[in-house]
Amino acid sequence: MAGITHEQAQASVFALSRELYAANGHVPSVESVLKAEFDVYESVGWDGEGTVLFTGYYAPIIQASRVQTSKFRYPLYKRPPDLVSDRSTGKVLGQRVGDQISPYPTRRVIETTGMLDGHELVWLSGKFEAYIVQLQGSARIRLTDGTEMVVGYAASNGRDYTSVAMQLVADGKLDKNRLTQSSVRDYFVQHPNQVNRYLHRNDRYVFFAQYDPTNWPAGSLGFAVTPMRSLATDKSVFPRGGVALVATQMPGKGGATRPFRHFMLDQDTGGAIRAAGRADLYMGVGPLAKRYAGRQYAEGRLYYLILKPQAVDRWLQKMKARPPI
Repeated sequence: MAGITHEQAQASVFALSRELYAANGHVPSVESVLKAEFDVYESVGWDGEGTVLFTGYYAPIIQASRVQTSKFRYPLYKRPPDLVSDRSTGKVLGQRVGDQISPYPTRRVIETTGMLDGHELVWLSGKFEAYIVQLQGSARIRLTDGTEMVVGYAASNGRDYTSVAMQLVADGKLDKNRLTQSSVRDYFVQHPNQVNRYLHRNDRYVFFAQYDPTNWPAGSLGFAVTPMRSLATDKSVFPRGGVALVATQMPGKGGATRPFRHFMLDQDTGGAIRAAGRADLYMGVGPLAKRYAGRQYAEGRLYYLILKPQAVDRWLQKMKARPPI
């Protein structure tokens, strides 16, 4: 929204990596470089005063089957052939029916009509488990035949995201102060007849593809994300690949929190991440990352370091002359 160009963002990443490398951790040197070369933009936050809510996400490890069985009955679907999106931006335009394009069907319609039969990628053992993979956007799959595969985001139906967890809070089913992914899961284990009722309130649906494991988990820019160093934001607001400084709290031992103040790369986005007041911190793969991601819920500040306009051309020339570190 601040009019940051692709070249300006790209040169900023290169310049900061070079300057930090040259400073070798010498704080006064880093500070002087930042003041001389960079402008600092702060997110206006959800309240117009800079308050950003930081949640967490991770890549789960899931048991699944290549074929449907009595145990594995819930699919992750491939990208449907009738889904149309803008080639330059990736924005979903809708469903092609003949010569017409209309909004793509909602989660409820997709799951109740069988319209995507034959487009299954893998089958999972639980409906909420499949929903979690959609929320996280990627997963490592351990298949019943003894092999493994990794899957990641391929597209969505373009519908708006609605938080199932917050719907449960609004209906008085869960306490907001004790809200975690595990508490939501436990609620559905105890009330299986409520799963469809609540999941279908979220119209958004995510489709998957098999990924090269050497470039997984991949963020929305097509590059592997790094635990505690990759950030997901709304890319209609923030510059893709931008260098961000995050100041918030993270889960600590025994239910406590600890300060988290680090440079991160804005490499990803998500269905729940909308507007300037939300950001998601990538926690990693597997059970430990799941535990941290489920507990991450803290406000903080979000800053972007962007080269001053007069410095961009100079750093672009350096970037062309020398490969990034």
